[in-house]
Amino acid sequence: MMQHKRKWIFFLPLLLIVIVTLIIFRHTPVNVYDGFENNHLSKYWSTERMEATSFQIQSAVTRKGKSAIKITLHEGDMAEAQTEKDKATERDELLESMQLYAVEDVKYEYKFSMFLPDSFPITSTRLIIAQWKQLCAHCACSNYSPVLAIRYVSGKLCITLQTEPAAKRDTLFIQQDEIRNRWLDFRFQIKFSQQKNGEVIAYLNDKEIVRYNGITSYADNCYVLSTKNKYFFKMGLYRDKMTQPMCIFIDEYEKKELSESNN
Repeated sequence: MMQHKRKWIFFLPLLLIVIVTLIIFRHTPVNVYDGFENNHLSKYWSTERMEATSFQIQSAVTRKGKSAIKITLHEGDMAEAQTEKDKATERDELLESMQLYAVEDVKYEYKFSMFLPDSFPITSTRLIIAQWKQLCAHCACSNYSPVLAIRYVSGKLCITLQTEPAAKRDTLFIQQDEIRNRWLDFRFQIKFSQQKNGEVIAYLNDKEIVRYNGITSYADNCYVLSTKNKYFFKMGLYRDKMTQPMCIFIDEYEKKELSESNN
């Protein structure tokens, strides 16, 4: 009897890992829309990556409907200290809920609108306004740079892709025209994949700006523990530490899973 108990004690941690992995990495079809029309955030979002006082649902600036989100980033918000590899950072970002995370080798469409006021500072400081990060079940890829990101630095709007932690990121799109004081309607069709069948198609204000086919994921080197990776989306303001505040307006978010017939 004691031998049976010892066997169960030995296998229990492995069993718990398997159960947690199945819960976190199960595939649930996605088709959601949020116009931010309520006086509170919907269940689609987590605020763990922002200060509670940094966002408000307001009606002065909207893309559609009666209200939109305003996020204001102040020095020290959700601060992370400088490390040997990275500068000190701060952020206020909306993080999509876990049930919305994208699954490897499944194609999704994201739509969202953003507005930078004409007072938005032009700075060389690293700034990301939307990003897709990879979540591995057992590996360290969650600490890597975003796989895909929308950046606004020195007055340039860029879309970047990175699939190797030590490699230089690729710039898929860059625009130097003035983007402030106007709504930016983004639409992305994305399939994250470790193989060359990955895909990123992006539109800005209904104009195609990116068409990329190739690897769109960091490698999963977990061997026997490998599983389908997931990818989570965040939008708002993430930057290297600076004193000047920034604000951004966000509206008309939509995400859906695309079938092969949509490709």
